[in-house]
Amino acid sequence: MPATITAIAHYAPPEVIPNSFFEEYLDTSNEWITSRTGIEERHFLGEGGISKMILPAAKQCLEQREISPEEIDLVIVCTVTPDHMFPSTASIVAHELGAKKAWGFDMEAACSGFLFGLANAKAMVESGVAKKVLLCGADKMTSIVDMNDRSHAILFGDAAGVCIVEESNDPDMGILDMILYMDGAGKSSLHMKSGGSVSPPSHETVDRKEHYVYQDGQQVFKAAVTGMADVSLEIIEKNNLKPEDVAWLVPHQANMRIISATANRMGIERDQVMINIQKYGNTTAATIPMAISEWYQAGKVKQGDNLVLSSFGAGYAWGAILLKWNMNQK
Repeated sequence: MPATITAIAHYAPPEVIPNSFFEEYLDTSNEWITSRTGIEERHFLGEGGISKMILPAAKQCLEQREISPEEIDLVIVCTVTPDHMFPSTASIVAHELGAKKAWGFDMEAACSGFLFGLANAKAMVESGVAKKVLLCGADKMTSIVDMNDRSHAILFGDAAGVCIVEESNDPDMGILDMILYMDGAGKSSLHMKSGGSVSPPSHETVDRKEHYVYQDGQQVFKAAVTGMADVSLEIIEKNNLKPEDVAWLVPHQANMRIISATANRMGIERDQVMINIQKYGNTTAATIPMAISEWYQAGKVKQGDNLVLSSFGAGYAWGAILLKWNMNQK
């Protein structure tokens, strides 16, 4: 049987930051931000790490599925902003949640983290290594973004999206296909200059602001428009789907123009696209599970719906996953 998502939830911190916040101290405006990105507001966490956001969503997933924490046997946390360098945030989440029988790990694929994590969860379930995987996509981007950088401060927010992945009860539903890519040549265009083993933290690296996100916006935009649009079209053509067969395109929420380009390339209408970038900005590994969770809670995702999940991020890392929705597991 294929693996499938059997529960999903999300959490955004209560502090909402509108575009007017940046107008107060940066040379920018609400009109400039919305016209170029589609973002109107975002959520900031303040104190604490990503586990603080993951745990409420994880508890909601357990309640949805009506299972205990001890039934989770694998925790995967996809993030570029873990609570600590070590131990893993997965271990912290498992401990705080009470998932005493679980093992797990953190993984990093930036904005494509959730897709790469879902591919790992699928492999673990279908191989029999794990029965119930708690898959978390979460980032506290405010911890690695220079809030005085006009080009970056406006783009990001903090949030978490969590789901449970296990075996589908229907061989024709679940995670049916995936196409994933990676190209390290993109490193120079989107990275953090210091903090790893090549350039460990020092007074000098801090003074030079090398522990913040660095992005060549033009290069990343061009690569993302092409990569995300192409792979989204590739997966529906590979599976002999027509645009009208896709109930929902679930794109990474980085920039409204990238989302529109992807939908246009696929021949998808706007009302077939999950869009919530205006409320949250770019929450990196959290964007895709958050969107699915919101639409599911609103009753907009139905049994048997074809969902195309699509993302592009640092690495470069990009891909698409075809998911036929199947939450009726009881």
